[in-house]
Amino acid sequence: MRTGSQIVRVAFTYIGTVVGAGFASGQEILQFFTQYGGLATLTIAISTVLFIWIGIKLMLMAHELKATSYEDLNRVLFGHKIGNWISLFTMLVLFGITTVMLAGGGTVFEEQLHLSYQTGLLVTLVLAYFVLSRGIGAIMTVNSFVVPIMLIFSLVIVIYTWHSPSSDNWLRITSDASLVKIGFAPFLYTAFNLAMAQAVLVPMGASIEKRSVLYWGGLLGGAGIGLLLWSAHYALSAQMPGIAQYEIPMGNIINRLGSAPQFAYLLVIYGEIFTTFIADAYGLSLQLQQRTKLKPKVLLFGILALSYLVSQIGFKTLLSVLYPVFGFISVIWLVLMIWRNRYRAM
Repeated sequence: MRTGSQIVRVAFTYIGTVVGAGFASGQEILQFFTQYGGLATLTIAISTVLFIWIGIKLMLMAHELKATSYEDLNRVLFGHKIGNWISLFTMLVLFGITTVMLAGGGTVFEEQLHLSYQTGLLVTLVLAYFVLSRGIGAIMTVNSFVVPIMLIFSLVIVIYTWHSPSSDNWLRITSDASLVKIGFAPFLYTAFNLAMAQAVLVPMGASIEKRSVLYWGGLLGGAGIGLLLWSAHYALSAQMPGIAQYEIPMGNIINRLGSAPQFAYLLVIYGEIFTTFIADAYGLSLQLQQRTKLKPKVLLFGILALSYLVSQIGFKTLLSVLYPVFGFISVIWLVLMIWRNRYRAM
């Protein structure tokens, strides 16, 4: 495969792994950026720099370590004993997110396509098994289809907002939040998303032969995440403060554009749910392979089956407890990633 194509595939996989359903709904952008008014553009710029810098560093570390899973990286960052505990906790959070993403796929089928919730779960599971059983290459291929749709969709949203009378809100709106809270938001957002993205970025970094592919792929992917963040913030800002009352703020904007954009948005939502689902399930399977002697496909089937069972009863309560704790650990993880300077950029 040509180097240019590999770079694009790495970039798209990076974007697709980080950008999840919370992003597509607009809720993440609203909570971490848009609510802070004009300073949000600066905090998005900080996040973009971190996504580029740490994303490249993460993949290059995985490349040099020849890491099998994120557990190998955590042992380097935290030490063998603490790294094991961090990896176990990460595994629990990954499973929680996997279950929530699967439930989200079922909800899309039920609420948007008017099919049964169970149909959505089973279709998502079958598609996921088909992709995951083919390894990291198949995950990269899926992202190569999904991410361009996200980018086109974001462009449509920006063009629509450009003609809005309140299109300059992203520069004008203010916030009562403290500068400390505003300043911490991009670090927390980036830390959490990158800590979760280890599930795919680590094995991808280890599987790519050329360091230059990882460098340019990380640069392009991090910049792409920043572009998506800003485009969503730009659109949401034009509808502030009223848009903040909606659970799916981006959906409220899309409903004004007609049936074609609504269908595209449906594809984006499901695509982002699916890419997050397969990323986390893949990371789980790799970590469990290191800890058990079970065959990869047996582990994969077990993870998907358990996700299906838990999605019937819900995982939201436990996840509401795990998320804040993992957010704190993610910030420590980010600090350690910044602190380690052994791995050069090129």
